[in-house]
Amino acid sequence: FFDMNDFYNLKIKINKEQSGQRLDKALTNCIKNMSRSQLKLLIENGNIKRNDTVLKEPSYLVKEGEIYLVYILSIQSKKFKPENIDIKIVYEDKDLIVINKEAGMVTHPAPGNEDGTLVNALLHHSKNNLSNINDNSRPGIVHRLDKDTSGLMLVAKNNESHLKLSEQFKAHSITRKYEAIVWGYPKKQTIEGYIERNKKNRKKMSLNNKGNGKYSKTEINLKKNFEIASLVECKLYTGRTHQVRLHLTSINSPLVGDKLYGKSKINQYGKAKNTFNKFLILKNFNRQALHASHIGFIHPTQKKIMQFDSKLPEDMGNLLDLLLKY
Repeated sequence: FFDMNDFYNLKIKINKEQSGQRLDKALTNCIKNMSRSQLKLLIENGNIKRNDTVLKEPSYLVKEGEIYLVYILSIQSKKFKPENIDIKIVYEDKDLIVINKEAGMVTHPAPGNEDGTLVNALLHHSKNNLSNINDNSRPGIVHRLDKDTSGLMLVAKNNESHLKLSEQFKAHSITRKYEAIVWGYPKKQTIEGYIERNKKNRKKMSLNNKGNGKYSKTEINLKKNFEIASLVECKLYTGRTHQVRLHLTSINSPLVGDKLYGKSKINQYGKAKNTFNKFLILKNFNRQALHASHIGFIHPTQKKIMQFDSKLPEDMGNLLDLLLKY
């Protein structure tokens, strides 16, 4: 996502005193304004090189005379302004917040979209008390929901929680379920494939079975059918960008209201007279009909299992009512 010009690099030479230390510890001693947990994340993200080799093991033992290049994102020092925007807090303690995000809200500031985001709202709500492991580019944000997806999201209030929750996401031990209104009548199935950025359109991702990109897996369960559309539950085994949207499109049941994927597959449903009213209702739904309905995780400090559920938002509920009526 970033151009290499967005980075500045620090050159670190290991001295005799540091020899034999863990990489994350040795670098923390050399870089004064970064914590060990931040450096650990930089290492795991592949931002540390030695002789053009990327090192991803924080526990690697360094040797005297080795030279390391540390790539740090220079645009990250931006301070985003807290904004008094209403957000729905489902749960909060000293370590984390579970929020129910509304559709239409962007998760974090980006060029051209610096305010009105969830991060701006969270900074106000928590009085700037959020994790800053991403060096303030995405305070508190452990995972994202697309702008037009509603539902449950986890936010970290300190770096320790952020790291521990990130580890659970990486290990795919967090349970996540989405409810979606899709075109067609998909049967119960598991979809797998690899997701990479689309070569023709940078805003899109694409799915392949050749092993290019990141592995993804979703289980689809049918909850209710409305002739030309269905309500399904999607259980995520991985959490890749646009995963649910791509997977549903790949089985010819794209999300209702998805403006990016599956548009070409929709018109087949408008051919029958008896379901034409349903077709028009579905076509006029103005966001992707996707809601993060369940999240389960192990609390980073209390170590207990926590689970949260969120019922369908009003717009998706109304859409189902209309489908029953017509």
